[in-house]
Amino acid sequence: MFRIIYTIMFSTLLFSVYASNMAFAQDAPKREITNITGDLYRFQNQFHHSVFLVTPDGVIATDPIDVDAANWLKAELLERFGKPVKYLIYSHDHVDHIAGGEVFADTATIVAHETAKADIVGENRPTAVPNITFSDSMTIELGGKTVELTYVGRGHSDNSIVMRFPQERVLFAVDFIPIKTVAWKNLTDAFVPDWMDAIEKVEAMDFDQLVPGHGAIGTKADAMAFRGYMETLHRAVLQAAREGKTLEEMQASIKLDDYSDWGNYADHLPLNIEGMYNQIKLHRRGN
Repeated sequence: MFRIIYTIMFSTLLFSVYASNMAFAQDAPKREITNITGDLYRFQNQFHHSVFLVTPDGVIATDPIDVDAANWLKAELLERFGKPVKYLIYSHDHVDHIAGGEVFADTATIVAHETAKADIVGENRPTAVPNITFSDSMTIELGGKTVELTYVGRGHSDNSIVMRFPQERVLFAVDFIPIKTVAWKNLTDAFVPDWMDAIEKVEAMDFDQLVPGHGAIGTKADAMAFRGYMETLHRAVLQAAREGKTLEEMQASIKLDDYSDWGNYADHLPLNIEGMYNQIKLHRRGN
């Protein structure tokens, strides 16, 4: 009888340990570092990405994403490269990309667009306030490496910047140029048609690889393709509004079949239509 009870208790304990480990494995975030080219790397935390450039004098890092991700990355940088972060650059003010900046504040100068700083302070974002801001462009040099920061205008937000690594021929652009994917939900915090103008400015830049804040790496052709999507969506919704259609009728009739194989097409196209409808309604005066 004792052996039976002991066996049951031992089996229960093993199952509890197994279940706990399985739960931990399921909850543990996916984090990894991959090389893009040369000394430029991409950091993944779940569905968010940032980039960092390793130089002889330290690391130029970008969006920290959140506190846990930043702590993990900081430890990895020291272990793999033996370098502290000397500059931390925010792509824009949205909290899902820039939370946790304080993790690097002991060694890093933090840089952002001037409007991003105003929003970070005004909205009390859970991150370190930038030390340096700029309005149009700024170049950072460290250890013989360079990154060029450019404000291309309003789009996904009113303070998004792009970061060009000229030696690596890479451009890092967050949230406003997804690769072969429709726009996020109902275009929250968007400015249209400024968004298309911002992408066009990106297309005029000199780079080979386009690295977004989510999803796969692309090229300049992908930027052109996404601008085409936004322009097509804008024309379709504007024409439907001029025909007097309701939002529900637009969502039922506008299909944009040329983009049906893009990511999030089925779930987000109706929301994209809603967002574009709201944007057009703000600025259009009918008869």
